[in-house]
Amino acid sequence: MPKLTGMSDDAVKPLAAVEGLEEVVRDSDAEYTLEYAASCPRCGETIKTLRVIRLLRTRVNFVSTLPRRGRVLACPLCRAVISGELTIG
Repeated sequence: MPKLTGMSDDAVKPLAAVEGLEEVVRDSDAEYTLEYAASCPRCGETIKTLRVIRLLRTRVNFVSTLPRRGRVLACPLCRAVISGELTIG
């Protein structure tokens, strides 16, 4: 599967490479194995696991009713955020 058009490799940087981020960044909070192999939509590689990375709200300029925490799924190879959902079940 080819890379998505309009996306450069510079568009996605590891958090440790972002200027001003002085905090130590863990690789991920959890790892989930897929029942069937899938292709990452960004890098096109076959993946068998997804990483779960925790979101923490660090700043907001308005009164927010959105949650303070959340989670995203990411490709273990290129770390691109992948659409998905975690449910209790």
